[in-house]
Amino acid sequence: MNAPEVKLNRTAPQGLQKMTSSEAFVETMVANGVTDIFGIMGSAFMDAMDIFTPAGIRFIPVVHEQGAAHMADGYSRVSGRHGVVIGQNGPGISNCVTAVAAAYWAHSPVVMITPETGTNSMGLGGFQEANQLPMFQEFTKYQGHVTHPARMAEYTARCFDRALSEIGPTQLNIPRDYFYHESVTEIPQPRRLDRGPGGDQSLDEAAALIAQAKFPVIISGGGVVMGDAVEECKALAERLGAPVVNSYLHNDSFPASHPMWCGPLGYQGSKAAMKLMARADVVIALGSRLGPFGTLPQHGMDYWPKNAKIIQIDADHKMLGLVKKISVGVCGDAKAAALALIARLEGKTLVCDGSRQERAKDIKAEKDAWEKELTEWIHEKDSYSLDMIAEQDKEPGNFLHPRQVLRELEKAMPPDVMVSTDIGNINSVANSYLRFEKPRSFFAAMSFGNCGYAFPTMIGAKKAAPHRPAISYAGDGAWAMSMMETLTCVRENIPVTAVVFHNRQWGAEKKNQVDFYNRRFVAGELDNPSFAEIARSMGAEGIVVDKLEDVGPALKKAIDMQMNEGKTTILEIMCTRELGDPFRRDALSKPVRHLEKYKDFT
Repeated sequence: MNAPEVKLNRTAPQGLQKMTSSEAFVETMVANGVTDIFGIMGSAFMDAMDIFTPAGIRFIPVVHEQGAAHMADGYSRVSGRHGVVIGQNGPGISNCVTAVAAAYWAHSPVVMITPETGTNSMGLGGFQEANQLPMFQEFTKYQGHVTHPARMAEYTARCFDRALSEIGPTQLNIPRDYFYHESVTEIPQPRRLDRGPGGDQSLDEAAALIAQAKFPVIISGGGVVMGDAVEECKALAERLGAPVVNSYLHNDSFPASHPMWCGPLGYQGSKAAMKLMARADVVIALGSRLGPFGTLPQHGMDYWPKNAKIIQIDADHKMLGLVKKISVGVCGDAKAAALALIARLEGKTLVCDGSRQERAKDIKAEKDAWEKELTEWIHEKDSYSLDMIAEQDKEPGNFLHPRQVLRELEKAMPPDVMVSTDIGNINSVANSYLRFEKPRSFFAAMSFGNCGYAFPTMIGAKKAAPHRPAISYAGDGAWAMSMMETLTCVRENIPVTAVVFHNRQWGAEKKNQVDFYNRRFVAGELDNPSFAEIARSMGAEGIVVDKLEDVGPALKKAIDMQMNEGKTTILEIMCTRELGDPFRRDALSKPVRHLEKYKDFT
């Protein structure tokens, strides 16, 4: 039997109407503006899925549900709207846990829809049965469990409302038999918070500290991106003549072309940003939780200013003073708080006004010195990396220094680009080289740090913003976890450019074996096939790059094919085995062995 002609209707019904629970579920998503859902089809929600298309909702099938949840994350981070993911009860749902955890630490409003075992067999250990609420309790802001089929619209609406109000993932858990109930239902209208700047007292205290600051520094965090507050952050920085540093992995929170921009803090960040931060007497952390990994010493510098007054502004009061001791905590929206501070400083003579030109010179000098160092930093200089470079000089074929590659990629980046980075040694070194002009352009796995993040996240981002060039970075280890989503790109016509750094090792952990375990390598080596050939076998384009002069042209060619031909391209870049600084020097120590048989393992 042929499928009926699809007539789209994006208008949710008004007032009380008789409908099935599937209809209530779908119409509540329509009311919340849902147009795309990522997942793999399953019988648990098939009755609702049957009416996605006439409701104007595209269901995007993926290769693996973890990829679906990452795509929902990327979609929400680019669009500022909900990202939605759904899967079959049991294994389809459990496959999403890692990606929802990543979305939690990215503060992404992802709605994880988890159909579960039917109520008539729950607790009997039936097929694909699992207790799905505990799986996500650590990584969601709210968990809605539909307790009666007549309450389907109520719980669905609440999960969508809470994802935005709590700024993070929520879970909607639905017994699969509840989709078939009928009731008289009213579709709730979305409720959105009107966030304010924070309390008058805290804002007055913050303004008073700023007025007395000699060397104020602004940290522009993820809240600036999510709150669309870049222009307000710029205005505050220009009023103070203050350097602006990006919080860790939020390189898109301030335009790199602005004279006050100094680069990111944290692992493999900007030395200019760190040196200027060390001089601060007042730090304004705008929309940042000041996460511990993003403020650790780096490049041999313990740059966090020990005696500075810290003003922390965050929409979540639980973040205020959690990691760093603060002088003033403002619980407010980054945009509104910045405007409130600017208003309080208007017409006042600030202590820092007298040193504006001198500080501008210092900012420029530090930035120029760092750029010069980056340009001249051709390869890593530790003994292990030098040994690896010497060894590979004897091997057939060409292998490129990762830092040189990253610099060439940076220079070839198109305007309005979106970039995602995976976890790994080369990807983390990229933190020094990724600069952006607009927010919602840079995506990383944040504090959860899971491999296999970058590529599916960028697929979701591309779906949300098809007019923007989309590029993901991954090492060969992380790439193997996510490369099958190339099929999603090809099948669903969502073109993305993936840069794969092929250095035949798990670099980040191998670096620990170099520094702490006397180069005793266990499970760190990778014997890989040609990723470019695999890409071509899946219907994408594959390009091997082994000459430095080809890096930029290859990226430009891939972006041209992405934007003009709808083609996904995998750039396989052959890299040396040299390694940058370890992630966790703070968390490891030299081994101690007491048993005789392990005496040589120190």
